[in-house]
Amino acid sequence: MSLFIVGLDNTIVNIALPSMQHDLHASVSGLQWVIDAYTVVLAALLMLSGSTADRVGRRRTFQTGLALFTLGSLLCSLSPSLGWLVTARVVQAVGGSMMNPVAMSIITNTFTDPRERARAIGVWGGVVGLSMAMGPVVGGALVASAGWQAIFWINIPVGLLAIVLCALFVPESRAPRARPLDPIGQLLICVLLAGLTYGIIEAPSAGWASAQTLCCLLGAALALACLVPYELRRAEPLINPRFFRSAPFAGATVIAICGFAALGGFLFLNTLYLQDALGHTALHAGLLTLPMAGLTAVCAPLSGRIVGSAGPRLPLVVAGAAITLSALMLTGLTAYTPLWRLMVAYVLFGLGFGMLNAPITNTAVSGMPRTQAGVAAAVASTSRQIGQSLGVAVIGSLAMSAVHGSLRTGFPTASHVGWWVAVGCGAAILLLGILTTGRWARRTAERTAERLIHGSTETAETA
Repeated sequence: MSLFIVGLDNTIVNIALPSMQHDLHASVSGLQWVIDAYTVVLAALLMLSGSTADRVGRRRTFQTGLALFTLGSLLCSLSPSLGWLVTARVVQAVGGSMMNPVAMSIITNTFTDPRERARAIGVWGGVVGLSMAMGPVVGGALVASAGWQAIFWINIPVGLLAIVLCALFVPESRAPRARPLDPIGQLLICVLLAGLTYGIIEAPSAGWASAQTLCCLLGAALALACLVPYELRRAEPLINPRFFRSAPFAGATVIAICGFAALGGFLFLNTLYLQDALGHTALHAGLLTLPMAGLTAVCAPLSGRIVGSAGPRLPLVVAGAAITLSALMLTGLTAYTPLWRLMVAYVLFGLGFGMLNAPITNTAVSGMPRTQAGVAAAVASTSRQIGQSLGVAVIGSLAMSAVHGSLRTGFPTASHVGWWVAVGCGAAILLLGILTTGRWARRTAERTAERLIHGSTETAETA
């Protein structure tokens, strides 16, 4: 239930963006911040929230997250201006970051058999994927019936019910030995994500070569340059750079970023195209995306079963090929593109995204020592949020930089550059899905696991 509302909130907001723009007098960059204020904070705090849950208790952390998410949803619905709305989205994200890691920790530690774990991850991926795909449809109905505030009202009763059910049925648990806090690493991650996102989103108005944009991107680069060597020197880093010696893990991370960047860009561009360029209502726009949601709902659990029985390669190849073909069909978008072509593109994207979620997490944790599986899964979840943030920032900003005139007349052609970026994301998924699921990749995972186990043993003996 909690995973569903967190995933739903990732995408339900997209369909309400034109209504928010009208009521709050927001710019397009302001709309990007409504999305990315949530995903950037969520990505930045996932690892910290996971270690906090291990330390103070998973149920306590989970309930606190539910309470903050519910409060943030209430504040969003009451926001009188764009600034208040973005701030309330940050509150939502802080709460959401406390819910996702706990759920995945339960899965990875409860299901020890690789096949059972793959199927469980498939169900988890299905819930997340379905909720994210259903967002535009549910959002369209709510906006049409009660206004954009209604997309946040739906979270309040669900959140309150989840808090009660958690108190009744979820036992308290802690890690036998909680990882130490890493405030410097956490700060560097926040600077990296905030600088990168702010620089890209504000670039169309400030200028891509402006001092503001260059300073933001330089700050992000410096944060990354400091983060890697700093984390390598720590015995128990927030994010262990040694994980990336495993080709499956590194591939799953990049695949997650590319796949969710394509999703974020797809939903953002599609919302502006259907409502601002074509003039459809929120409800009509949401209904047009129903084929994507339907295919995602069908394919997400199917992908989990395929991963459990045959491995992640087939779902990743299908996902990469389908997303690439879908984006290719939209690179020639005009104000007169026939409906059947849009429907085929939406079906292909739903097929691709539905196949994507389960193999990402399974590939990230496969071959890792069991003690590190939760951390590896958390990195995969963080990569998803980073990808969605970058998708909205990069694809949205490139498209807006190409707009000449009003959105109604200039956006269809301007969106082409964004769709070509999505094509590149799909092609990267296809290529990495092949490269990181073979024998060579498995050997790198085995060597990485041995080094991690040896390093953990040395750390324990020293302690």
